[in-house]
Amino acid sequence: MSRPQSEFHRPVTPWRRPPGASEGVWEQVLAEDPGTGDGTVLQRYEPGTDTSAQGTVRHDYFEEVYILEGDLTDLRLGETFTAGMYAYRHPGMEHGPWSSAEGVVMLVIRSR
Repeated sequence: MSRPQSEFHRPVTPWRRPPGASEGVWEQVLAEDPGTGDGTVLQRYEPGTDTSAQGTVRHDYFEEVYILEGDLTDLRLGETFTAGMYAYRHPGMEHGPWSSAEGVVMLVIRSR
C-alpha cells in the first residue's frame, strides 16, 4: 500500500503528540503509508519547548525538514535555525536535543 493520493485540500487530521515526544511537541499527519511508516507531517513545537530529557535522536529512515516559521535550536551543536532553512538526514544520523524559544512549525518528510 502507498500513501493515498489526494488533490489540494485543507488537512483535517487533528494535531497529536507523537509517541515518545517531549511535552510541547505536536504533529499533524498530512499523508502516511501505514505499511512502511513513510509520511509527511507538519511538526510544531510550542514556545519554550525543550527536548533535552529525550536526548539525541536517530531514525531508521531518511528525514527531510523544512522550517516554515519560528526558530529551532540544536542544543548539542549550539546553533539556531530559522524559517526557510532545510535539513536532509540519512538513517542513523544523530540530531538534537532541541529547544524553541518562540515556537516552530516544520514540514517533515520521512521515507525508507
